[in-house]
Amino acid sequence: MESSGTAASRVWFITGASRGLGRAFTAAALAAGDRVVGVARDVSPLDDLAGRHPDRLLALRLDVTDRSAVFDVVGQAVRHFGRLDIVVNNAGALFAGMVEEFTEAEARAQLDLNFFGALWVSQAALRAMRAQGRGHIVQISSIGALGGFPSTGLYSASKFALEGMSEALAAEAAGFGVKVTIVQPGGYWTDLYTSSTATTPNPAYDSLRAELEKQWAEGSIDSEPRLAAEALMTLVDSDDPPLRLLLGSMVYDLAFDISRRRMDTWAGWEDVSRRAEKAVPAPAPGAELT
Repeated sequence: MESSGTAASRVWFITGASRGLGRAFTAAALAAGDRVVGVARDVSPLDDLAGRHPDRLLALRLDVTDRSAVFDVVGQAVRHFGRLDIVVNNAGALFAGMVEEFTEAEARAQLDLNFFGALWVSQAALRAMRAQGRGHIVQISSIGALGGFPSTGLYSASKFALEGMSEALAAEAAGFGVKVTIVQPGGYWTDLYTSSTATTPNPAYDSLRAELEKQWAEGSIDSEPRLAAEALMTLVDSDDPPLRLLLGSMVYDLAFDISRRRMDTWAGWEDVSRRAEKAVPAPAPGAELT
């Protein structure tokens, strides 16, 4: 049963809602008059918003890496507000380090949160949205999904996995009236970097690490999370949302630059690529392929 709100107001489910972009998304949805289920491992930072919107914000503790708990909490959200219109998979973290430095536990932790957490939420949400015949799942990816960069290789791997899964999900869910959008944000003033986890440094990468630190020391000009939230509101208000959306001029330009360089590389090796394919009839059972 719906506990509050007008029939026209939408119901959101936002992961990682207590900080950074997630909090900005939550605040924007509430400002629009919508209802929000905001989940995070620690929801106490949402107390102020819950105090101002007691009937429209339901803050629930959730570890998205726990598949069973995800299904339980999504079910609770649907029972509380009666439906689920928009899901924003925003929960994530950065595990920084060179690829060789990662332990198995560290690598799995990065994929568990950034990829599997979003997968479990998507599965649970799609079940509810299929029954409704409508819905919109928004996957918050990253500039890190445009390519692999030194010291963020496993982070990029988690976002590449998220995007591959989400492209398939979009095609599978379309017939049920459910839309999927992959959002790739650029730089925003959140605690992504200050709360990141780092591997134990391998001295073999000291020179590369020093070079990267020099680049970072030059500083970056990031944006207010509010601007990302405004873009998200425009996205979910659209009758025809795109499969992919870039947020920010820097990430927009970088996406085109990386795409052009990939196309140039493919074109340069076109002859090798084409010579590697020649269709032949199916071999007879037991025949040896050469």
